[in-house]
Amino acid sequence: MNKPEALGNVRLRHAETNEIVLIPTPSTDPNDPLNWSKAYRHYLAGLVCLAIFFTNFLAGGPSVAIVPITTTFFGPPGPDLAGNISKVSYFFTCTALLQGMGNLFWVPCTIKFGRRPVYVASFTLYTACAAWAGGATSYSSELAARIIMGFASGAGETLAPLTISDIFFLHERGTIMALYTCALSAGVAGGIVLAGLITINLNWRYIYWVSVALIGASTVLVIFTFPETEFPRTTTMADIGDPDTSIKKRSWAQGLSLMPGNYTQESWFKLFIRPIILLALPPVLWATLVMAVTIGFLVAISSNFATAFETAYNFEPWQSGLCFISGIIGSLIAIFFGGHMSDMIADFLTKRNGGIREPEMRLPALIISTITAPLALVLYGVGIGANLHWIAATIGLGLLNFSIVQATNVSLVYTIDAYRPIAGEITVTQLGFKSAFGFLLSFYTNPWIAQSGYERSFGAMAGISGAVILGWIPLYFFGSAIRQVTWRWGFVKRLAHWHEDREVGE
Repeated sequence: MNKPEALGNVRLRHAETNEIVLIPTPSTDPNDPLNWSKAYRHYLAGLVCLAIFFTNFLAGGPSVAIVPITTTFFGPPGPDLAGNISKVSYFFTCTALLQGMGNLFWVPCTIKFGRRPVYVASFTLYTACAAWAGGATSYSSELAARIIMGFASGAGETLAPLTISDIFFLHERGTIMALYTCALSAGVAGGIVLAGLITINLNWRYIYWVSVALIGASTVLVIFTFPETEFPRTTTMADIGDPDTSIKKRSWAQGLSLMPGNYTQESWFKLFIRPIILLALPPVLWATLVMAVTIGFLVAISSNFATAFETAYNFEPWQSGLCFISGIIGSLIAIFFGGHMSDMIADFLTKRNGGIREPEMRLPALIISTITAPLALVLYGVGIGANLHWIAATIGLGLLNFSIVQATNVSLVYTIDAYRPIAGEITVTQLGFKSAFGFLLSFYTNPWIAQSGYERSFGAMAGISGAVILGWIPLYFFGSAIRQVTWRWGFVKRLAHWHEDREVGE
């Protein structure tokens, strides 16, 4: 990257006509994903979101049946039930950890070889591991299945932002990325709701059998309808024009080839180390913390919500699961506020800036989550701790899922806009740290609550989340200067700057 002064800043509106400029500029190659029909691109986005929904479907869904699962592997309830439940909770915390950390392997492969081979390999492995987990007869076998399942399913979390950036223009990404973050969040809630309903009359293993059918169907669609979206692009692409008839359009079969390409000359070492180095960049560190404290606190809730609702309201597992319907509703509402509204704010500020778009221009949309994230955690903590009506804690769950989609979408798209050629590594940094934070928090949530009570522990979480999200204010005013200065740091130049073959025309 030889022009740090232009890092993340692009002309998005024509200086004279004020019309939107297509960024990146599509080529005249009919195989360029930006030249595919809008309907087809939206189909691919929908398929990506469906795949992402099921990525998290089994991550926490079976946790609603944690007691029946415990008795299956450790026998009837006895004095050591609490300790055995803690052991079974590893099924879910280890899955969450590997979902993030596994991408340290998947993303370098994606960058080197393309999107499609990784999609097919990871989702095929995910389907197989879901079937394994459903049929495991020993604790060690179930744990191994869940660990490998997390490793496989996590690939979709980082592939989706890359795919969306491949096939949509800069001014379109906010809304589409909001659909992605909604699917990511709703997958957890949807899995818990469906799992709870299944356990009313069926064994907990049916959670996996139903999931295998749904995930398997998604895998089939990926194998037979999802083409390679990686396209070599430079900053000197030709102007928009009619398709070049001298270039033959790939056939359907050619588009579904699993033969990997070689899309970059960057070393494996640099591809592996870059996600760690990126944490030194303040915008990336802040966005990573936003994801960690919002999704991480949801992980803390999901690790013991069934017990909490049973203790406070005498709910059956399926009744506790139904409370997560509010999470789905909150996620759906946040699509507008995290996507289209942030695009509207950014576009308004772009016009005022003479047509020049800066990544920080979407950050004011976070005013909403600055309020809703702390409020959600307070409602949940006080609702459970003070035995308020169950609707208080349920509204808290809905607001927390709303905040996850709204805040993480704005912060993630902000960093992708700023460092677009390394969008994969940017996403790995945030998802990996988020999963590690959630994994560690899951160990301390129950002792924390036991020592401080629901009100004080979740009050502290509320304060932490609000303080972290408020970081958008200094970044809005000084983020551009911070990006330029930190991008020139010596170790960042050596380990984070990208090769010219990673350029994407932005």
